[in-house]
Amino acid sequence: MQGSRYKPVMSMPPKADSRLGRCPVCGKPETPAHKPFCSQICRDRDLISWLDERYRVPVHPDEEPPAED
Repeated sequence: MQGSRYKPVMSMPPKADSRLGRCPVCGKPETPAHKPFCSQICRDRDLISWLDERYRVPVHPDEEPPAED
């Protein structure tokens, strides 16, 4: 390949934890026992957020149900 203007590219090996996901609550690596969370604490925090209605699905104004009489 003498005279080639392209250089060979060497890729880095993937990090050991790159295949693991991250906890959606705190960002730590997930554990198999609590997937997709890292611990029971983060699982509970997420459940409390759902029960307290902190997570909401956005509704567009044209999709609102008609008002009941």
